[in-house]
Amino acid sequence: MTLETNSKQILETVISKGSSAGADIVEVFIESTDSVSLLAENDIVTSVSPSFGVGAGIRVFKGAKDGFVSTNDLSPTGLDEALIKALGMLGLSTNEQNTDKFNGLEQLRDYTLNKNKWIDLIPDLEETREILLTGTKFLDVYGKKISVRRSSYSRILQEVIVAASDGTYAKDIRLNQSFGLNVLASDADKRASIGRRYGTSSSPTTLKEWDAESSAQEICESAGKMLYADYVEAGQMPVILANKFGGVIFHEACGHLLETTQLERGTSPFSDQIDKQIANTAVTAIDEGVTEGAFGSISIDDEGMEPVKTKLIENGILKNFISDRAGEIRTGHKRTGSGRRQGHNFAAASRMRNTYIAAGEYSPEDLIESTNNGLYCKSMGGGSVGPTGQFNFSVEEGYLIKNGKLTNPVKGATLIGEAKEVLPRISMCANDLDLAAGFCGSISGNINVTVGQPHIKVESITIGGR
Repeated sequence: MTLETNSKQILETVISKGSSAGADIVEVFIESTDSVSLLAENDIVTSVSPSFGVGAGIRVFKGAKDGFVSTNDLSPTGLDEALIKALGMLGLSTNEQNTDKFNGLEQLRDYTLNKNKWIDLIPDLEETREILLTGTKFLDVYGKKISVRRSSYSRILQEVIVAASDGTYAKDIRLNQSFGLNVLASDADKRASIGRRYGTSSSPTTLKEWDAESSAQEICESAGKMLYADYVEAGQMPVILANKFGGVIFHEACGHLLETTQLERGTSPFSDQIDKQIANTAVTAIDEGVTEGAFGSISIDDEGMEPVKTKLIENGILKNFISDRAGEIRTGHKRTGSGRRQGHNFAAASRMRNTYIAAGEYSPEDLIESTNNGLYCKSMGGGSVGPTGQFNFSVEEGYLIKNGKLTNPVKGATLIGEAKEVLPRISMCANDLDLAAGFCGSISGNINVTVGQPHIKVESITIGGR
């Protein structure tokens, strides 16, 4: 990186200037990125999008207020100019001579051990192209009435340095890869779209190890069932949500409400609910960044803190919030290693990492057998969430439950509800916890996360349909 030579001295000079100007905290985040994405449609790669970048973000705090400026100029002059602008947002100036409370940076915490080899192990463009086209060919082999076959791949290799006036000085390399398949099946006026996406962190050979044939078989089987499925009838009924990506509802409808950014805005209905019952006793929920290989796992967050495994809800009781540096200052909730950002041009904010409902004591079959008349949601699609947890999510693949057994496939279902009402209705959690990769957009940009859960039963929820 540009600041590799004498970086500590340069960073200490910048931070000392900010501290002498009267800032309570000065933080510098530097990154270098090497990214690429590919899209294959049918039997042709239609898009290849490489990108490279370097830059720094400087954030200063005075009391509960902060100023943030980003720059692509990593020279001492460029960093100094960014600092001056950030200080100016708070009415501070480097011309002021206050007591410099900065005692220097700690010894570098280097998390890059063995990670420099990743660049040589990830697939090159030609190998990536062949893997993606193999995936679309398998969709053609196993699919029927398939009009569009797609496969895609995205890779982000990022090197970061984080330094702050509390002594923080850390360096890391991150690698995140995601890939998947998608089909559109059609027959006359009937349509069905099914997709699966996978993702890992810190695993350079993950694409090479992908079983694209098995993925294609699963997707084509689901598409065939959904293509001719009847539309579901609207109403209130019990719902069984499958594991893995079923956890997207908890992530979107509840997880965001437990980030301190929501507390700062005053939009979380759970802001004063610590140590109070907000969910059924069956629910224990966790946010962490430590599961090996999971898409939301990190060695350090974007503020230089190692991730803490955070129990958000325990047996239905709210225990903790997801907090970053600003959240700790403004709300009093301790940092959890959750300060994350898309890149140097965003200030870090409290964001989820791997967020999931913990496994329970039942089997998935127990949940289905306990339901006389309901809906089984095997795969979730897109949706929307309001600022206080109101949500609606489409069901990509669903089946009716009759007398404790799965019956006819149905499509067109939408789950409609509100987090504070649905959490108490989660009555059973199965023992098959699994995670799924995803992306999350919020105040600090688009980041990689993991959602997850075991199969869960919601006793009653509104189903939108025809």
